[in-house]
Amino acid sequence: MGIFITILGVVMVGLIALYVLFPRTLFDFFRSALRKKGKLTAKSIRVGDMLWPYLEGGSPDAEPLVLLHGFGADKDNWAAYASEIVGKYRLIAPDLPGFGENIRDINRDYDMTTQAARVRDFLDAMGIEKCHIGGNSMGGFVSLRFALDYPERLISMTLFNNAGVVGANESKLQKEAQDGNNPLEIHSPDDVKRMLAFVAHKPMKIPGQFRKIFYEDFAVHRDLLDKIFWNLVEDSTVRSLNDQLDQVKAPTLIIWGRHDQLIDVSCVDVLENGIANAESVIFENVGHVPMIENPKATAERHLEFLAKN
Repeated sequence: MGIFITILGVVMVGLIALYVLFPRTLFDFFRSALRKKGKLTAKSIRVGDMLWPYLEGGSPDAEPLVLLHGFGADKDNWAAYASEIVGKYRLIAPDLPGFGENIRDINRDYDMTTQAARVRDFLDAMGIEKCHIGGNSMGGFVSLRFALDYPERLISMTLFNNAGVVGANESKLQKEAQDGNNPLEIHSPDDVKRMLAFVAHKPMKIPGQFRKIFYEDFAVHRDLLDKIFWNLVEDSTVRSLNDQLDQVKAPTLIIWGRHDQLIDVSCVDVLENGIANAESVIFENVGHVPMIENPKATAERHLEFLAKN
């Protein structure tokens, strides 16, 4: 027992030292551990002049399920969710251009039509003719655009609090954007707490050194993220897809958090009434990212839907 306590003490001292002196190293360790728990492997593939990083898990012979992250996020947003999915499907979660480890060139276009075409090119490079697709927030908008532009490529679609439609009620983000403010912008490490509280109904507590990493990564790409945010706002309002929903052919599941401050839950009615044979589920005490806030219940409902299609 004494040896065990000594070893544990050494490990704890080492972790504290890493956290203080090399927080990014410790952050990367925890990220790798989360991927391992989700049975995900980091890979990349050349798509035109872009190198697309992605996470993949599950049998290569299983039906592919492609999951797209939201604004300001990356492929690891699906890592905690993956453990519920990979036993039945080939889960593929890429970094979209403009985010994560993908190309982040401010001189390129990042509108939803362009991003959907890039996802098509990614699937071509992966040798995937048809897939289940799903997306959260901006990723849901890309998925919806993909369903309209390339319906022959889809088995089904799942929308997690997706952008791209306008509901009966304005969200807090919509009101802020109308005043020219971007509530997802991070101005300091401490501001990360405010942003996470805005996104999630019950946000995780992030240690100070890790908040610093989030801020540093945002600050490096601030101009690009600002450009993409306002493109997304314009695409979601001026060019919303409300009047095109009846053209969606893929079986569709709509998943939402009741307490979403970014995109109001009233959008569920718009989507369900507009898309033929769509079904929906609204989770209580959940905000904008149900696959992170309540991964088990979200995956259970998602898997039920996928099994029918």
